[in-house]
Amino acid sequence: MEDDAGERSSFVIGLIENRAKEVGVAAFDLRLASLHLSQYIETSSSYQNTKTLLQFYDPMVIIVSPNKLAPDGMVGVSELADRFYATVKKVVMARGCFDDTKGAVLIKNLAAKEPSALGLDTSYKQYYLCLAAAAATIKWIEAEKGVIITNHSLLVTFNGSFAHMNIDATSVQNLEIIEPLHSTLWGTSNKKRSLLNMLKTTKTVGGSRLLRANLLQPLKDIETINARLDCLDELMSNEQLFFGLAQVLSKFPKESDRVLCHFCFKPRKITNKVMGVDYARKSQVLVSSIILLKTALDALPLLSKVLKDAKCFLLANVYKSVCENEKYAAVRRRIGEVIDEDVLHARVPFVARTQQCFAVKAGIDGLLDIARRSFCDTSEAIHNLANKYREDFKLPNLKLPFNNRRGFYFSIPHKDIQGKLPSQFIQVLKHGNNLHCSTLELASLNVRNKSAAAECYIRTEVCLEELVDAIREDVSALTLLAEVLCLLDMIVNSFAHAISTKPVDRYTRPEFTDNGPMAIDAGRHPILETIHNDFVPNNIFLSEASNMVLIIGPNMSGKSTYLQQVCLIVILAQIGCYVPARFSTLRVVDRIFTRMGTVDNLESNSSTVYYICYSYGEPIRTSNRLSKCENTSL
Repeated sequence: MEDDAGERSSFVIGLIENRAKEVGVAAFDLRLASLHLSQYIETSSSYQNTKTLLQFYDPMVIIVSPNKLAPDGMVGVSELADRFYATVKKVVMARGCFDDTKGAVLIKNLAAKEPSALGLDTSYKQYYLCLAAAAATIKWIEAEKGVIITNHSLLVTFNGSFAHMNIDATSVQNLEIIEPLHSTLWGTSNKKRSLLNMLKTTKTVGGSRLLRANLLQPLKDIETINARLDCLDELMSNEQLFFGLAQVLSKFPKESDRVLCHFCFKPRKITNKVMGVDYARKSQVLVSSIILLKTALDALPLLSKVLKDAKCFLLANVYKSVCENEKYAAVRRRIGEVIDEDVLHARVPFVARTQQCFAVKAGIDGLLDIARRSFCDTSEAIHNLANKYREDFKLPNLKLPFNNRRGFYFSIPHKDIQGKLPSQFIQVLKHGNNLHCSTLELASLNVRNKSAAAECYIRTEVCLEELVDAIREDVSALTLLAEVLCLLDMIVNSFAHAISTKPVDRYTRPEFTDNGPMAIDAGRHPILETIHNDFVPNNIFLSEASNMVLIIGPNMSGKSTYLQQVCLIVILAQIGCYVPARFSTLRVVDRIFTRMGTVDNLESNSSTVYYICYSYGEPIRTSNRLSKCENTSL
């Protein structure tokens, strides 16, 4: 699907609630072709749980029903979207679109796993809200994007967000996880002030998005955490494996996750009336995706060679499930039957266009061969025209750049122009030390060249129909590969890279216990230590007998820094990364609660303490959010 949004959000979220304070959420990731379902009781009139989820998903579209179904005293999810997410596109769909029965059927048909494996088996009626939200979300996506979702292709998770540590939106800001706390004061150049930007050395867009997701919702499963830590142990002790993996991962396209999941969506059939530039563009995206898929599959043998002798469970499992999977070799052979072996993924616009036009082997389609000749003739005529202008107008340094928006145009240095530019040149724009311009002849050839390329794309798509259908049969294997590449990118290029750039033993492996104390020896603030070389380490010890620490001191003495440091070390540990401490033993934390700063309000006669208590849930005289604290909360 043509939705290359880079690192911008690609989530579409459906929200619905009932009068029993239950909220159903369906979050569809267009980039990774995954659907995340959640259903929970919203205990706060301020919708803290829902706000936390929306903070995590950062949606580009929110889908709600037209009727307010919230109980008295609660504003409703529709008004919540208007108040706090005014910049996000809100779509109101008819109540009938939120059909839980249809949602259950869709999940059964589209999910890569059986509903019973997701916890959505025959007793699905108790989860009717999230299934209803899923039905509306999928209906909007298929109608708006003009696609049909391939059966058994979606990665579906149920209540996945609540299987992770919960960090509310205010704590995310206080702990500087995504953005600096005082970004306007520090300015845009000081991006190292957030934990995300400190660790963001990933090479792919999918890796960056996975890193952000892990920081906002760290893991609670101790086996998964230890599997990642074991992987880091092996990478740190085996330099050949570390550098080999980093090198191999650079061979995969930066957009691997989007391309591999592109085949989960099948375009709807359209009539000849709408076949034009937009249709040619969709054909071009498909051809580009096939070339990128070929590039990714060509790099798999290199990954297999590097991981062959890996010892840790995570890397050994990747080798077994991906490198030894025959489906990838079968898909590569099918691609080789149609796609020319010399075709490579290119970033230079005209080179990429040429590779896409000549992707299919010659002789397969006669009309495609004719369109290619026309493309070559117009391209050659454009270059001959540039040579002619160099001689006629004495412009030896005239260049012929190309971009996808303008096509070909001329770039002439100022120093080569004696007096006034000849009248043949039009659309003159000053660009640094050069003038960018065109001529009527070049404009005419550009139109013919673009039309020939569009015909090549359309004919190429016709040739690729059988190949694409065959690829879609193994789409679950492609989504698995996308997940694996994102995970390896995060662990190798972010976690291991961050540790390797620090002096030896500055970052150590955290130890986890079930009922033991929280003990951190010589812990450091991971963000501030990158700015201040003379950062003073701090210790902390919390146990059941002494489970509270009261910190006092004058302004600017480091109280907030100390609190942030403890929380950030816990977050780093639970995403499976080493921590900045000499030694640390931790218990798995399910929630982090923080409030920092002074928020006295004279108008409402409320102090900072009152605001803190109120912001945790209902007013003080009723239940407040602190009642959600467990013995595993921080």
